[in-house]
Amino acid sequence: MNSIINFVMKNKLAVWLLTLIITVTGIYAGTQMKLETIPDITIPVVTVTTVYPGATPEQVAKDVSEPFEKAVSNLEGVKTVSSTSFQNASSLQIEFAYGIDMKEAETEVKAALDNVVKPDNVQDPSIARISMNAFPIIALSVSNSEKDLATLTDNVENDIVPQIAGIEGVSSVAVSGQQVEEVSLVFDQKKMAQIGLDEATVKAIIQGTNLTMPLGLFQFSEEEQSVVVDGKVATLADLENLPIPVVSPTGMSSVTLKEIAKIEFMGKAESISRTNGQEAIAIQIVKAQDANTVEVANAVKDMIPDLEKDYDGLDVEVTLDQGEPIEASVETMVSKALFGALFAVIIILLFLRNFKSTIISIISIPLSILIAFILLNQMDITLNMMTLGAMTVAIARVIDDSIVVVENIYRRMNLTSEKLTGKDLIREATKEMFVPILSSTLVTIAVFLPLGLVSGMVGELFLPFALTMVFALLASLLVAVTIVPMLAHSLFKKNMEKGPGSHKETQGKLATGYKKSLNWALNHKAITSIAAVVLLVASMFLIPVVGVSFLPDEEQKLMYVTYTPDAGETSDDVSASVEQVENYFLEKDNVDIVQVSIGGANPMAPGASNGSLMYITFDPETEEFTKVKEDVMKEIQSFDVKGEWKSQDFSTSGSSNGVSYFVYGNNKKEIEPVIENIASILEDNKDIKDVNTSLSKSYKEYTFVVDQDKLTQYGLTTAQIGMKLNPNVQREVLTTITKEDQTFDVYIDKKIEKQTSVEDLLKETIATPIGIEVPISELVHVEEGTSSDTVNRREGKIFASVSGTLTAKDVAKTSKAIQAEIDKLDVPAGIEISTSGVTADITEAFTQLGLAMLAAIAIVYLILVITFGGGLAPFAILFSLPFTAIGALVGLAIAGETLSVSSMLGLLMLIGIVVTNAIVLIDRVIHKEKEGHSTREAILEAGSTRLRPILMTALATIGALIPLAIGAEGSGLISKGLGITVIGGLISSTLLTLIIVPMVYEFFAKFRRKKVSNN
Repeated sequence: MNSIINFVMKNKLAVWLLTLIITVTGIYAGTQMKLETIPDITIPVVTVTTVYPGATPEQVAKDVSEPFEKAVSNLEGVKTVSSTSFQNASSLQIEFAYGIDMKEAETEVKAALDNVVKPDNVQDPSIARISMNAFPIIALSVSNSEKDLATLTDNVENDIVPQIAGIEGVSSVAVSGQQVEEVSLVFDQKKMAQIGLDEATVKAIIQGTNLTMPLGLFQFSEEEQSVVVDGKVATLADLENLPIPVVSPTGMSSVTLKEIAKIEFMGKAESISRTNGQEAIAIQIVKAQDANTVEVANAVKDMIPDLEKDYDGLDVEVTLDQGEPIEASVETMVSKALFGALFAVIIILLFLRNFKSTIISIISIPLSILIAFILLNQMDITLNMMTLGAMTVAIARVIDDSIVVVENIYRRMNLTSEKLTGKDLIREATKEMFVPILSSTLVTIAVFLPLGLVSGMVGELFLPFALTMVFALLASLLVAVTIVPMLAHSLFKKNMEKGPGSHKETQGKLATGYKKSLNWALNHKAITSIAAVVLLVASMFLIPVVGVSFLPDEEQKLMYVTYTPDAGETSDDVSASVEQVENYFLEKDNVDIVQVSIGGANPMAPGASNGSLMYITFDPETEEFTKVKEDVMKEIQSFDVKGEWKSQDFSTSGSSNGVSYFVYGNNKKEIEPVIENIASILEDNKDIKDVNTSLSKSYKEYTFVVDQDKLTQYGLTTAQIGMKLNPNVQREVLTTITKEDQTFDVYIDKKIEKQTSVEDLLKETIATPIGIEVPISELVHVEEGTSSDTVNRREGKIFASVSGTLTAKDVAKTSKAIQAEIDKLDVPAGIEISTSGVTADITEAFTQLGLAMLAAIAIVYLILVITFGGGLAPFAILFSLPFTAIGALVGLAIAGETLSVSSMLGLLMLIGIVVTNAIVLIDRVIHKEKEGHSTREAILEAGSTRLRPILMTALATIGALIPLAIGAEGSGLISKGLGITVIGGLISSTLLTLIIVPMVYEFFAKFRRKKVSNN
C-alpha cells in the first residue's frame, strides 16, 4: 500500500494523464455498448407450431401433438414437454435444461419430428428457438386515407419495406394486413362433362403447355447453337385463350380455357388491420443480433416523416417502440448521477465545510462508472434495464470509500496532536482507512456476487446487475486509494505545510451528544437491548399490513386487449363484435391510437384464425391509469357479444397480477368437476376478477360414422367421403402468369356451396367408380357430441387451467386464502393440482433471493473473520443487519408499497451498506484497543470519531436514492419500493448500528478478556 500511495504522489502528472485516458476510454466504451431492454438471456425452449387445416382440437391432439410429444420427450436435455391443441393447429413447447446448446437442440428436434408419420393434409411443422432477439423492436401501422388497400400494399411492399430493410442493423421486416394478389381458376364441371373433359386431363394439358424447355446445344454448320422450346403462357389473356383439345364423334376440336373455367384476378387481405378506424398495414421490424436497439428504432422513426412526405395521405403510426424505454433509462441514470453528486456535495459541505474536500470526494462517481463501462464493454455486456439500474444504485455506494478517506485526511489535518505533514500524512491517513474500505467493498461485492450465481433465468437476468455493481465498487476502491490521495496532496498542500497544531480540533455538539447517549446505552445494556428487540418484533407485525407482491406495476399508458371468439362463432360475427369495442375506444377523449388486427397469426393462439388483438395507446397525461384500465374492461365486457374480451399484460418490468391453477388428469371428464370447483372458489373471492377456465367452451361436434358394408357395395372408401366434404384441403397451384413484371400464382378453387346445417352436408353426393351419384346420408349415420376448443397436455397428461386477476395489493395473503380453500377439495385419485402465475413467481423469486441473502451473509462473515483475524468483531458487526428490517418495513407501510422482489433487492443491498458502516466503527475500536485504551474508552472515542463519516455516507446514499423513493424515476426492479426499502433500512440500521454494535462488541469483549487471562 505504501508503494502505491508513494507512486501516485510522486507521479501526479502520470496519474492525471491516466485519469484522462480512463475518462475518454470510458466515455467511448459507453457509447459503443449496445442498448437493450433486458439482458441477452438464453431461453432453453424450442417451440413447434404445426397447422392441421379443418381439424378439431381433439383431432389435432391425437394426430399431431401426442405423436410429436413422444418423438421429442427422450431427447438429451429435455426437461418438460407440453402441448396445446387448437382448432387447425398444434403448439408444442419443449423446455431443455440450462446449459444445453440450443442450436444443436433445435436440429435434434427437427430430426426427431421428420420421422413422425402425419396425416396427408398436415403442413410441415415450424420449429424455432425462443430468442429475445426474435421479437420486433419497433412496429409501425401504415394507412392511407386517399388510396385503396391494393395501392397501399404496392407502396408498402415495393418501396417502404425495402427502405426499412436497408437500414443498418435491421435483420428482417414482416408485413401483415396487406392485400394479396392471386389468380383463381374454378372449373365449370357441368360444361366439362358435356364435352367429355375431366379436371385431370385439363390440368395436364395446361401444365404440359405452359413451360419453357431448353433442348441443349446443336451443331449447325460451323458452330454450336442453343435451341429452346417456349410455350410459356405469359398473361391472364394468354391463359384464358389457351386452346384445350376436345375429342368428339365428329373429330378433333378445341375450346378455350375461359369457356370451361372462370378465371379472375383476386385481391384479398390475409388479415384485417385498422388504425384509428382506417384500413392499415402492420410492419414489424426485427434487429440483427449485434445491432443497437435504440439506434435501429430511432433510424426507423427518423424515416417516417420522409415516407409521409413522399405519399399523399400516408399516415405512419408507431405501435411498438422498445427504444424509448431504454432511452428513458439512460436519462434516468444520468439524472440520478447528477442528483446523487449534488446531494453528496451538500452533505460533505455541511459536514466538512470545505469545498476542496467535496471535489475530491465526488470525483469517484464518474470515474467508477466509466471504469465499469470499460469492463462491461470488454465482456460484451449490453446496457440494459439491469446494468443501467445497477449503475443507478451504485451511485449511492461508490462515493462512500472516497468520503471515508477524504474525511480521515481532513480530520487528521485538523488534529493538534498530528505529527505528520505532507505526503507522510496523506499516506498514513489513507493506509489507516484502507482495511476498513477494502473490507466494506469486498463485503458489498460478496452481497451482490451470489445474485450472479443463481441458476436458471433468474441468474442470467441478475448476472449483469451483479457484475456492474462489482466493477463499480472495485473501481471506487481503486479511486479511493490512488486518485483521492493524489488530489488531497495537490489541493491540501498549503494547509499541510503549516504543520501540526495549526488547526484546533473541536468536537461538534452532535458527536458530544452521541457520545453521552452511547455511554448511557453501554451502562444500561438490558434496557437498550430489550427496546431494540421490541422495535424489531413490532416491525414484523407490519408484514401483513404492508403485504407481499411480485413486482410493482409499470405505469405504461398502453392496453393490450384480445377477443377470443366463442366456439363456432363466424368471421362476420367476430368483425361485428370487434367493431363495437373499436368504436368505443375511438370515441374516448383520452385515447390517442387504436390499432386493431383480426385474423392472422395470434401469439396467444396460433390456431385461432379469426381472433382479434387490439393495442390502445392512451394520452400520456392520463391519471390513475390502473383504475382507467379496470373501468374500460368492465364496460367492454358488458357488451352483448358471444366471445370473450380480456386485457393482456405484456409490461417490460415483468410485473404480473395473474394467478393460475393447473389440474392434471388422464381425461377431460375427470378434470372438469375439479376445474369448476376451483373456478367457484376464485369467483367467490372479492379480490379476484376475470375468472376463466381453459375448458369452459366447446364446439358442437357431429361424427359421421360410415357404414362399411355400404362402402364396399358401392366401391367407395372413407377417405373419398372425407375428401368430398373437407372444405380445408390445400389449394393447388396450377401454374403462374405475369402482370406488370410481377409473377402471380394461379390457384385451382372449387365452387363452394354455403352449408347452413349438417343436413346440407348429408345431401351432398359422391360418384361411384361406375358413375352413380350416391348421397352421403346413405353411407353414414350421425352421432352428436362436443369437442373442447383447446386440448392442453404436459408430461403426457391432459391438463386444464383456471385463472383470474388479483385486485388486492397483498397478493400473497389472497393467494394463501384461496389455496386453503383448494386444499379442502375432495380430489379424485390421479388428479393433481399445481399453482402458477404470480404466486409461483413470488415463491421462486423470494426463495432465490432468500438463498442469495443467506449466501451473502455467510461470505460477509468469512471476509470479516479474515479481515479482523477473529470471530468476535465480525459477530458484533452482523448484529447491525436484523435492524434494517425496522426502517424498511416502516418505510414501505408509510409509502403504501408492498414487500416485492424490488424491496427484497433493497434488503440485499442494505446488507452491504450497513455492514460497511459497522466495519468503519469497529475497525477504529480495535485500533484504539491496540494503542492501550480500554474497550469502553476505545468504543467511545471510535464512536465520536467515526460518527461523521458514517452519517456522511448514509446521508449521501439516502440522497442519491430519493428520486426512486418519491417515485420520480425508475420502474420494474429498480423502482420506488427499492428506494424506500434502502432509505428506511439505512435510517434505522445507522441509528441502531451506532448503539447496538458497540454494545454487543463490549459484551463479548468480556469473554475474550477472561479467555486471555485464563491462558
